[in-house]
Formats: sequence, C-alpha cells, structure tokens
Amino acid sequence: MKFYNSVGPNPRVVKLFMAEKGIEIPEVTVDLRGGENRRAPYNVDVNPAGQTPALQLDDGATLCEVTAICEYLEERFPEPALIGRTAEERARTRMWTRRVDLKICEPLTNGFRFAEGLPLFEPRLRCLPEAAPGLKATAQDGIKWLDGQIAGRAFIASDTLSLADVMLFAFLDFGASVGQPIDPAATHISRWYDRMKSRASAVAN
Repeated sequence: MKFYNSVGPNPRVVKLFMAEKGIEIPEVTVDLRGGENRRAPYNVDVNPAGQTPALQLDDGATLCEVTAICEYLEERFPEPALIGRTAEERARTRMWTRRVDLKICEPLTNGFRFAEGLPLFEPRLRCLPEAAPGLKATAQDGIKWLDGQIAGRAFIASDTLSLADVMLFAFLDFGASVGQPIDPAATHISRWYDRMKSRASAVAN
C-alpha cells in the first residue's frame, strides 16, 4: 500500500488512526499549498476530486475519503478496534463520527477556507467569504452541544478510543492553529482535548 499525505486535518485523521493501530504505510507527500493535488498526475491517476488523503491498495486501486480509508484499515488491521467489534459498537462509532463531522469538522474547515484560507482556496473552489463567521459560530455551537453529551465519559462514542475521537481531535487541533480555539466554557471537551493531545499518536503526528 501507499499513503498520499499532505498538510491539513483530513490526512492527519488517517495518520492518527494508523498510529493508534501501530500501522506503518509508505508515504508520498503531496504539495497541497503548491496545488499538486489539483493537477495531473494526482487528480488523474490518484484522486479525480483533487483532495487528500488517498490510499493506494496493493492491487493499484485507490481509496479516497477519510472515513472510507479508516474503515478499510480497520478491516485489514482489526486490533485494536477503533470502530468496533460488534454491529452495535460499529454503528455507535459511525453515528458519533458522523455527528462530529457534520456539526463541528465541516463548518470549522469551511470557516477557515472562506476566511484565513481564502487566498489559497479561492482559485480552487467556490468560496463564500460572507459565510465564514456563521460557519465558525456553527462549529462552536457543535462543540457546545457535544460538551454536554460527553460529560462523565472519557471518550466520545464509548468508554474506549474510537474514530470519532481521532477525527474530532485532528480538526479541533487544526482549528486551534487557525483562530478557532475551543471555548474554555466547554470544560468537558477541553479536558478531553488535553488527554488526546498527550497521547503518543498525537505527539508523533
């Protein structure tokens, strides 16, 4: 296999996921800032959507999209389980992963793209600068909602680390670096974030 990596929270989700599983896959670094992902051969031979990350399989086929890549790796390397061992565990992880993605990760990322990241992204995709403040506020609303949901538990989906935790951490850590820090009033999320940041996987990636 071959992992196409770059800067940004999306590839980092997979890197953290692999680190938690103890998986090492040869990497190719894609120059996102230089637009390598938006031109041939990458957007022809690897990912026609022009996004990172991507995972080239042993047969030459390519998987894209963070959750699809992590699901594949979970099936290939089932231990430790980061999505679940039973149908119920897997469904719960997928539910919470979807919630944090829609409520926090997507608005946070687009809030950045349409504001601080506008010079980089405006030539590449449709940007709505007027929407940036609302998107950032939406992400904070999602954090506030999740803060209440995880009161009294160590992780998001269950009592063990899961893909939901890995995904949210990668995006909140990115947000903290681009002017979207966690509201200190979200005390449960703040404590969770500090625990995640001290994990060996986060320190290494």
